[in-house]
This record gives sequence, C-alpha cells and structure tokens, in this order.
Amino acid sequence: MTTHVLICDDSSVARKQMARSLPGDWDIDVSFAQNGEEALSAIKEGLGDILFLDLNMPVMDGYETLEHIQQQDLPTMTIVVSSDIQPEAHSRVQKMGALDFIKKPTCSEEIAGLLDQFGLYRAEDKVTQDEDTIELTPAIIRKGEVGEINTRDCMQEVANVAMGQAADLLARLLNAFVKLPIPKVNLLEVNELQRALSLTEQGDTYSAVCQGFIGSGISGEALLIFTDSSFHDIAELLNFQGELDDAAELELIMEVTNILVGACINGFAEQLDTHFSQGHPVVMGQHVKVSDLVHANADTWNRVLSIEITYEIENHNICCDLLLLFTEDSLDILNRQISYLMD
Repeated sequence: MTTHVLICDDSSVARKQMARSLPGDWDIDVSFAQNGEEALSAIKEGLGDILFLDLNMPVMDGYETLEHIQQQDLPTMTIVVSSDIQPEAHSRVQKMGALDFIKKPTCSEEIAGLLDQFGLYRAEDKVTQDEDTIELTPAIIRKGEVGEINTRDCMQEVANVAMGQAADLLARLLNAFVKLPIPKVNLLEVNELQRALSLTEQGDTYSAVCQGFIGSGISGEALLIFTDSSFHDIAELLNFQGELDDAAELELIMEVTNILVGACINGFAEQLDTHFSQGHPVVMGQHVKVSDLVHANADTWNRVLSIEITYEIENHNICCDLLLLFTEDSLDILNRQISYLMD
C-alpha cells in the first residue's frame, strides 16, 4: 500500500535534501509544503500519512503546526527535521506529539533506521534490484514542488545549520531556550548594510565585537552586536557576581562571542568542506548606535555578502545580532563550494 509522505520546509534546498534522503525502494507518494498552513491543508487532503516537518518557517512555524495537528486530531505521524538541535527543542516537539527528531543536514541511513524503528519502512523487505536501476528519489509528486534552487537558497540553508549548532551551545551556556529566526542572506553595498541595520535600531545603544576569518580563498568578518539592555539578564543567567561596569560587560560579551562566532564559523567550514583560521576578537565599540559601527568600517567592507542571524533568549531581555560578512572577492569560490547543494 502506497504511503503518502509530506515534506514541509520553507527551504527548497532542504526539501530536495529530504526527498533524496528517503529510501529509494519505499512505496510512497511525496508532496511538499513551504509552511505549516500549506502542510495542514495537504494533511486534510490525505497527502500526509507521514509528515517531515521543519521548525523555523514563515507564516506558520513547526511548533504552531504541531499544535494545530494536536488540536484538530489530524491523521499524520510527524518527524521533525530541523537545524535547531537544542535539547529543549527535542523535548518540546515530542511533548507536542512528534514521533522523533532528526537534525539537519539529513542522513539517509539515519532516516531509514528511524522509519524502520517505527515500523514505517522495512529495509529487509525490499526487492533486490540492480544498483543502476534503483530510483533514488521518489518519482510521484502529488502536490507542491521542490522549487528552483539558487545560490542564495544554498547559503541560507548552510547558515541555518550553522546557526542551530551555535544556538545549541549558547542554550547550554545560559541554561535557557534560544529562539531562532530564518537567516537573512543579501548581497549589499556598505551603504545598504548601514541602512538595513539602522532600521533595526529601537532607541537602544549597542556594544559589538568583530572577528575575522579566512581559509581556502574565502575571507570575511563576524560581527556580533548586543543591545546594551541585554547585559543585566546575561549576567543573571551566567551567575555573574559584582558590579556590572564596562569591563564586566566586555567580559560577558567575549564569553558569548567565543560561543556564537566560533560555533557558527566552524559550522560553515564543515559544510563547505574547508577550514577557517579565526583572528582575535576585537571590540568595535561599547554603548554606541549600531549604524556608527558600520560607518566606521565602510572602507573595509565595501560590497559584502551579508548573513544576518538574530538570537533571542526566551523569557529574557536578551537579543544579539550575528552578521557574517563575506568579502566580494570570496563570492566566486564560495559559490563553487556550495554548488553541491544545487545538484
């Protein structure tokens, strides 16, 4: 009997990776959704016996989707597939009815083993075929599409995975839950970068640290920007004792920077199959306007590939922006390195 499989993810890259990771001899029809609303509609149409669900999506995210599935008692078995690998994320989705959790990027062996564990697919029951005749990607698409894939989509998915790895370490450091966004990927002139950042200012002042990285012809800088109003809660979560002066705030900044920047850059390097050497973190300013930070480095950055990730701590007034700025002369090599995601 044919099983209806639904893959819900806002990333065309992730949808394609997930579809390719499914067992090639599994008797299934595959449908795609780009957000939770589309997924709920597809399930109601009978297209989601098994749902592979991302967590970070626009319109309706994975948590909201699981909540609606529970409330409406919809007939689907959900496996979460996400880059948000925090232990709390695992716990939350399973309490909301998910069978299990798979981290990105997906692994075909892990998926086959999990399906086997829940009795959804039996590897030992497959018919022996010549290796060249096995269809690796399910051929029948009932609803939706994988979608066109471009380099921006690839960079966003690479950033998504790296972001999740960094958030996991930050969550463990602070013993708190990190709310994750969808990374913003843009090719910007420095004046456009400055204008984009100025739109995020809420009358607060900021402190920032910059750390360079280079490897395999790719170079850039990681800029971590903290709202000054975050320091009190960061100090509380880290059990900081003493006066919260500029020196103490700088110490807190450096501790968080070592976690977020290091993990995120290493996450990129791992997916690009390269290695980045990292420079020493440099304080760019304390208690200044964020637009001033960019203005002071306009001659250095010029035209950049900007990846913006905003980390927020649930139930705490903690927010910081991580900007990964890749130099213009790195773009051709960077595009070649991520081209495997477009195959």
